[in-house]
Amino acid sequence: MARAILGVGNPLRRDDGVGVWVAERMRGTGWEVIVAGLSVENALGTVRRFAPDLLVVVDAAELGLPPGSARRLRLEESARMLGSTHALPLPFLLSTVGDRVGKIVLIGIQPADRSLGEGLTPEVRAGAEGLVVRLLAGDLGAIPALGS
Repeated sequence: MARAILGVGNPLRRDDGVGVWVAERMRGTGWEVIVAGLSVENALGTVRRFAPDLLVVVDAAELGLPPGSARRLRLEESARMLGSTHALPLPFLLSTVGDRVGKIVLIGIQPADRSLGEGLTPEVRAGAEGLVVRLLAGDLGAIPALGS
């Protein structure tokens, strides 16, 4: 099964870079790693060419939960993901690759600090590390859905 992770966010705004941080940690693990940063639209050509069976999109998201909490989001909940405000709406962007991707899973991580600066806060780093472990284990079901 071809799997890809798309890391979204701005690493120069502390926890907003959590999607990029997670994607970078997946290098060399058998996952195709696509670092979109702030430009999701620029990464979609790579997604289309790779045509994964599973595409996991990771970004900081306003979930109303403690910092570092990770949740699976439905596409219609993608407005919570902070990357969706960087450019065009995320549902629109992902619809452009829908015919080339088997399944798309959105994962949001609650940030603590989005101020200028580099590096994740300890709570968000711990949540991101836990997410990497789940991804490597292939256990997406262990990540709760938002609202559950």
